[in-house]
Amino acid sequence: MPRKIRVGVIFGGRSGEHDVSLRSAEAIVNAVDRDKFEVVPIGIDRDGRWITGGNPLLELANCSQLPLADPDSERLTDISSVPARQERLSLDVRSSGWAQDVDVLFPVLHGPMGEDGTVQGMLELANVPYVGAGVLASAVAMDKITAKLLFERAGLPVAPWTSVLRRDWRREPEAVALRIERELGYPCFTKPANLGSSVGIGKVHHAGELAVAMDDAALYDRKILVEKGLDAREFEVGVLGNDDPVTSIVGEVVPANEFYDFEAKYVDDRSELIIPAPIDASLSEQIRTVAIDAFKAIDGAGMARVDFFLERSTNRVYLNEINTIPGFTKASMYPLLWEASGLSFSDLVTRLVELAVERHGERQGWSG
Repeated sequence: MPRKIRVGVIFGGRSGEHDVSLRSAEAIVNAVDRDKFEVVPIGIDRDGRWITGGNPLLELANCSQLPLADPDSERLTDISSVPARQERLSLDVRSSGWAQDVDVLFPVLHGPMGEDGTVQGMLELANVPYVGAGVLASAVAMDKITAKLLFERAGLPVAPWTSVLRRDWRREPEAVALRIERELGYPCFTKPANLGSSVGIGKVHHAGELAVAMDDAALYDRKILVEKGLDAREFEVGVLGNDDPVTSIVGEVVPANEFYDFEAKYVDDRSELIIPAPIDASLSEQIRTVAIDAFKAIDGAGMARVDFFLERSTNRVYLNEINTIPGFTKASMYPLLWEASGLSFSDLVTRLVELAVERHGERQGWSG
């Protein structure tokens, strides 16, 4: 009987999305086809220490402010660990025990220092297959400002925006406020350029709210994205594949709060995810086409969730952003979109592992 493929699931990390990462890892561990794969948990704590012995997922979850959905699940308690090791990250990654003991790595590290190309670069040096986008696509997609510049260059529809350096905001807040008012007006949204899960995002209704929102965004990044506030519906679509990607059906997000913030995503269960979105076929096709174009524009691989706005007054579609490691909890839009498109959570994980091996082989010059 052939040995099962050992899939190392990497989770946690130093970003503000640490807790969400644990939830995503929990769902993946529970969904993995145990007839094909053996799961090896690889945790990264908030200080950047790598934990490969025992059960890192449950260990990190004990310190999490966002509890696991089912911490007593049998699948969470029987996952494999790297035998007889409790090591921290070695600079010689390939010689590290955990790297020798896995066949494919599945990073579920949302946000900076995980989704931004840093870990992907390390895995490239280790020469091991890994799920998802490579270094370039990960870095570009993580930096919302760079991504918008690339999307505009590719001719994709992007809503009005501007960028501000934290240094400039702190030195000349009045001048920056005047520029934002002149270029975008109110309402507008302020966001850290490099983060996700709606952490650090603020909606500014008038000039009196700008300072607090900018200061909050500046806590998380040296670059701040400011976008024109649109009266719009929000849509999301999943992309799956490497050089010939396909899309899921389109879903609509109806947030419980004024916008789809962290609370609405992970705490308040009143938000609605409508799948499929109640839109006509031509609009659905337009959104799916732009999603593929965005994925190819950044040279994406494996998976991505692409987010859109539909302005109510004009019916114009705007590309918002692309997420190369989208939320992967049981309630996250990406796996729900694929499930509604006919691909179960378990089969989605299997397909992503297959795509990782396929892409690694192509980069090594293998033919298939």
